[in-house]
Amino acid sequence: MKKIILMVISVFSFTIVTNGQHHTEVQLDSLKSSHQITFIGDGDKPHEDSVMAMLNKFYFDQFRHLQDPRAPYFMFMSKDSKFAMGIGGVVRMRGWYDWGGVIPYNGFIPQAISIPRNDIARKKIATTPAGTALYFRVIGNNHRLGDYQLYIETNFDGYNQVGMKLKKAYATVNDWTIGYANSTFGDPAAFPMLIDAQGPQAEVQTTAVLLRWMHYFNKNWTMAASVETPQSQVGYDNVTTSKVDDWAPNIATFGQYSWGSNQHLRLSGIMRLLPYHDMINESNEHKIGWGVQLSSIIRPTNSITLYATGNIGCGYGSMTGDLIMGNYDLLNNPNSHGDMYAPKSFAWYGAMQYNFRPNLFATATFGQERLLPQYKVSGNTYKYGLYSAFNVFWDITPRFEVAAEVNFGKRANFDGNSNWARRACLMAQFSF
Repeated sequence: MKKIILMVISVFSFTIVTNGQHHTEVQLDSLKSSHQITFIGDGDKPHEDSVMAMLNKFYFDQFRHLQDPRAPYFMFMSKDSKFAMGIGGVVRMRGWYDWGGVIPYNGFIPQAISIPRNDIARKKIATTPAGTALYFRVIGNNHRLGDYQLYIETNFDGYNQVGMKLKKAYATVNDWTIGYANSTFGDPAAFPMLIDAQGPQAEVQTTAVLLRWMHYFNKNWTMAASVETPQSQVGYDNVTTSKVDDWAPNIATFGQYSWGSNQHLRLSGIMRLLPYHDMINESNEHKIGWGVQLSSIIRPTNSITLYATGNIGCGYGSMTGDLIMGNYDLLNNPNSHGDMYAPKSFAWYGAMQYNFRPNLFATATFGQERLLPQYKVSGNTYKYGLYSAFNVFWDITPRFEVAAEVNFGKRANFDGNSNWARRACLMAQFSF
């Protein structure tokens, strides 16, 4: 009888806590309460409200991806609550089984599906520690500089998937960010939670050295603009056209409207100058590439989170999904030797996350990317790809998480041939 009463009280308490509060917020509050903080400096220990305000800064980031490491378990904080520092990371292990077609990468990339089907490579089992990461973050306030932040993150997905590789390194002072960071064109906060490291096709994963201005006009409106180091991928043939080094920065911008429970609607844009060499006329030429994106995260109920992103443009393929795997920013014009053009493409995805409890949720994701060249291309050229993922995540503790996922994908070429691939994944990760 005593056990039954305790269970009823537990369920009732859980209902009271989650009533009016989204499950993601409950999960985040649980995570914040798990920190071990060492206070430094003179004076008394700061008030709990000041401590939580500083902790919130570790979790609030316009460009934070759900797969990014959580705030460090052990932290140093000044007793005046104007400085905090932490070194943390995540140990992430993934394993998967491909059947009915093998994708030879850790990420599930429909563009890499073999056409025609490779009967030799039809099944594969693999594991990887890629995604394991270490990071260092400092957040503070100075009477001269104002609010500032320093961030360095390294992933162990470099050489042979175990070498250390720099992922991010930047400094932020008030509205300005300089360093190696996510492109302003992307919206990582609107990415669904996946085991797959690649993600759906419309996901903009570009990281570049940039200078960004981002300003919060009020609690609802945010605007940003940046100049970014370009990384174009041009489909030259070394017969009529060849590559030229990038010589002008990308210009990216976004405007965002936000409302309660970290929901937002963002409109982003990017402009690119794409150079190439005309070997027929022995001249350096360039075309203009551009892209626009609309992205959003919405939480209509305490249990449901919706994610959606769509983008379209010309010559921006090297920044999104499947087209990252090829040289699709510029293609040769078959009707004018020595000339190149920026082909149009579009991509989109939608996802729904359902929280059974704050620490247990499932996500369904579906997306597509399509290349729309202006002129005829060879029949074996990628035409479109389909991507889907279905998973379940369970946070056994605020810092220990396990998950299972199934992926389905399709590649279709311009000659009408196509093929499917399938993958089942497991993951375990521990954040510290």
